[in-house]
Amino acid sequence: METLQDIADFARQFWGVWLMVFFMGIVAYAYWPRNRDRFDSNAMIPLRDDEDKEWTNGGRP
Repeated sequence: METLQDIADFARQFWGVWLMVFFMGIVAYAYWPRNRDRFDSNAMIPLRDDEDKEWTNGGRP
């Protein structure tokens, strides 16, 4: 049981590093060029009319 506790204590020392890696992964996903069109389309959802044909088509022409 001591070995498991030692591993847990060792892992706790690096919580800041783990959080930074996780955060950088989220930022990379958000700014990835392939996701830009989808995010731009989703950002316009509140500004669209209910009858807008583009909205019912998922933002695709």
